[in-house]
Amino acid sequence: MQYQEKPFHFHELKKLRQPVRSINIEHQKRLSRLDRLAVWTTEKVGTMGFFVVVLAWTVVWLVWNTLAPESLRFDPFPAFVFWLFLSNVIQIFLMPLIMVGQNLQGRHAEIRAEADYEVNTKAEREIGAILLHLENQNNLILKILQHLENQSYFIEETKNFTKV
Repeated sequence: MQYQEKPFHFHELKKLRQPVRSINIEHQKRLSRLDRLAVWTTEKVGTMGFFVVVLAWTVVWLVWNTLAPESLRFDPFPAFVFWLFLSNVIQIFLMPLIMVGQNLQGRHAEIRAEADYEVNTKAEREIGAILLHLENQNNLILKILQHLENQSYFIEETKNFTKV
């Protein structure tokens, strides 16, 4: 970052500041109902809870159609054709929904990254101003110390001169 010769004053920095935006709220407001459904589906399907439900349903389905009395079996072993059909239908419907949800979540992540960049840029500008102020204060302190040393040297010389 290039520093100015004269540091920013507080009121100048305050003018440059923009109000902090809530990116999450802005993103939620832009989503349509279908977008919200896609995000919700993506969030729910991508959990261990959903995995456990599908696993339990599969085990119950297969056990029932393998061990239940033949008259009660609705998708008999070894084919499990109905099970394969339902599984594929579920996958066909979930796949595009999940992809749409992931795209929306990706856009949200990009917006958050832009907001982070804005905050970092503001912080860098303000830190630069603070560093310039500190450097100016350091120079002033060094001048004051130099002045005090010169005065003390002059006082010592004056004392030595009066003794002679």
